[in-house]
Amino acid sequence: MQYTTLGNTGLLVSRICLGTMTFGGTGSWQSIGTLDQTAADTLVEQSIAAGVNFIDTADVYSEGLAETMLGQSLINLNVPRQSVVVATKAFGRVGPGRNDIGSSRGHLLDAIDASLRRLKTDYIDLYQIHGWDTITPIEETLRALEDIVRSGKVRYIGCSNWHAWRLMQAIGVAAQRQYSPLVTLQAYYSLVARDMDRELVPLLQDQKVGLLVWSPLAGGMLSGKFTRENQTPENARRSNWDFPPTNRERLWNVLDVLRPIAEGHNVSCARVALAWLLAKPFVTSVIIGAKRPDQLQDNLAASDLVLSAEEVSKLDEVSKLPDEYPTWMVQRQGMTRWGVQ
Repeated sequence: MQYTTLGNTGLLVSRICLGTMTFGGTGSWQSIGTLDQTAADTLVEQSIAAGVNFIDTADVYSEGLAETMLGQSLINLNVPRQSVVVATKAFGRVGPGRNDIGSSRGHLLDAIDASLRRLKTDYIDLYQIHGWDTITPIEETLRALEDIVRSGKVRYIGCSNWHAWRLMQAIGVAAQRQYSPLVTLQAYYSLVARDMDRELVPLLQDQKVGLLVWSPLAGGMLSGKFTRENQTPENARRSNWDFPPTNRERLWNVLDVLRPIAEGHNVSCARVALAWLLAKPFVTSVIIGAKRPDQLQDNLAASDLVLSAEEVSKLDEVSKLPDEYPTWMVQRQGMTRWGVQ
């Protein structure tokens, strides 16, 4: 297993992060996974044995059950609390009340205590705002997070699913007021979803914010099950819940390049797709969710797969986005800046 720092901090985390969205499976989460406690314990134990020290969850996953099961797994397996980096998130609706959602001070102070109870711990390593609150002023959210950090309940903070300009705004406000900085962004990024390349990736690199990738296999589309001829394979989660959105023509073009590379290494398409992400210097950790030990084992092995520069280049080329304004204009003007006509 490879390790890197969590954004611009001194905390070391594994390049593979275990996701817990498959734990529990209550309510609308059944289409993602319905693992019981024993199955969850097995995956957590397998991950830790492989060197994973980073586990991600959220208060909305299976209506809080995923947090409860993760906390119980660490107890059942006698995992020392300080040996694992636990990340969770708050923002989504967790109750019927008007204020049981969002990133207001009131909700966050309630949400952190509820997550601590479910996780059966007295602190959370990484606390992330799960979405952008269109109502709450960013100053209120950041002040609440600062107070939570100072209380000792949280050690680092991050966000998820934010626009680049929103993230930059928050970074500026935190710096101006000397609040704890946002050290990570959890976002959707994959061979078939490189929208982040336009604004977010340059921002992360410039501000030294770490990227935690969710749905690195595009909801299973890069697993190798899907083909032009069979676009709705049996037992595929996508067949029941088509999320996140995917440009199918782009997908088929990517798979045309991905499959030969996977065959050349005698590994799965999924493993190559994950290895491509891990080759990106701005990617801190890739979050993988699994339903079975064999599936988890294959994903974990991506940490040891080294793609050649030529293979990475081929995947870069087939998956790249078309240039949009102002990118093409910046590139054009930049040529003359260096004296090239």
